[in-house]
Amino acid sequence: MDADALQNLIEEATFDYTMGDHDDAVSKINAATTAGPDSFAAWHASAEIHLNLKMLDEALAAAEQAHRIDPNDVFINTTLSRIWVGKGDKEQAEKFGAQAKMLGWKDQLKTPPGTKDGIN
Repeated sequence: MDADALQNLIEEATFDYTMGDHDDAVSKINAATTAGPDSFAAWHASAEIHLNLKMLDEALAAAEQAHRIDPNDVFINTTLSRIWVGKGDKEQAEKFGAQAKMLGWKDQLKTPPGTKDGIN
C-alpha cells in the first residue's frame, strides 16, 4: 500500500470512529497498522481510537509501537499518559506526562514567543 492509500485508510478509520461506526473504525485502523507497520500515524490513530473505545490493552500496545517509532513526539507521550491514567497506573501516567511537557518546552524554546518561525 502506498503512503497516500495508507493515509486515506487512517482518515477513513478516524472518520468512522467520529461517526459512531466503531466496528468499521477498528477494522480499518487494524488494516492500516498491518499495511504500514512502520507508520507512526497509523499506530497513533490506533492508540487514540482504542483508548476512546476504552480498549486499554489494545490502546497501550498501539501507543507503545508508535512510541518506538518516534519517542520524541509530544502527542504520543500525552496519549501514553492518558492510557496509563485509564489503567490506574499513576506513576507511568506521570512519567509520560512529564516527558510530554519536557518535549513541549523544547519545542517552545526553538521558537520563542512573539516570533514567527523563530524570526523576529
